[in-house]
Amino acid sequence: MFLTRFRVNTARAQSRQLLSSPQYVHAAVMSSFPDMLPTDTDVPRVLWRVDRTATAQVHLYIASPARPDLTHLVEQVGWPAAATEEARGWTTYDYAPFLARLEKGSTWNFRLTANPVHSIRNRDGVPTKRTAHRTARHQLRWLLQRQEEGGFHIHEKPAARQHTQSGDTHQVVVTDQRALDFSKRGEKGRITLTTVTYDGRLDVTDPDALRRLLTHGLGKAKAYGCGLMTLAPCSAP
Repeated sequence: MFLTRFRVNTARAQSRQLLSSPQYVHAAVMSSFPDMLPTDTDVPRVLWRVDRTATAQVHLYIASPARPDLTHLVEQVGWPAAATEEARGWTTYDYAPFLARLEKGSTWNFRLTANPVHSIRNRDGVPTKRTAHRTARHQLRWLLQRQEEGGFHIHEKPAARQHTQSGDTHQVVVTDQRALDFSKRGEKGRITLTTVTYDGRLDVTDPDALRRLLTHGLGKAKAYGCGLMTLAPCSAP
């Protein structure tokens, strides 16, 4: 497995077009793997996420079973004149050693962009319909319900800082809610998604389950920038 970070040059018109639709980013990401063939669901898939920082920087993160070649992205939405043989314009890390070192009880900061949805039935006798969670409270509950299966436990806030009535009980914030509406290449109709980003702190409860989550993703809409969780060391108090 490999984890890649690419910084997008947002001053370029092609960058703004790329970021206007998850379908465009998906196509650009998959073009980075010329030798990759379709695989079954038990094999790690390509996951990606777009992060926007407080300083208006935009990074594209990719987790993949093969090493990507992002030359086309450097040329179209990066800084091609600054690229060299040593600094090609992106950074790829061997993810396997990090995944192998995950231990039960270890603590990490995490970030996840996801598509929190649930299935509802408006009346008896009709099929269920997948519907997005709209409020931060329900979006957080969606994530908390997936802790045990995912092999992690999100830290709870000290009792004095909890607001149980609003659901604010854990060390996680839900931000950057986006309602996306775009067309899928070659198909009629529109795709609508609601995405949110979670930032928080977790403990590893089942390393194998968490490794699977990190390499297979969490939730729906993985092809469109959802499901990729990344971990970072906790800073010293």
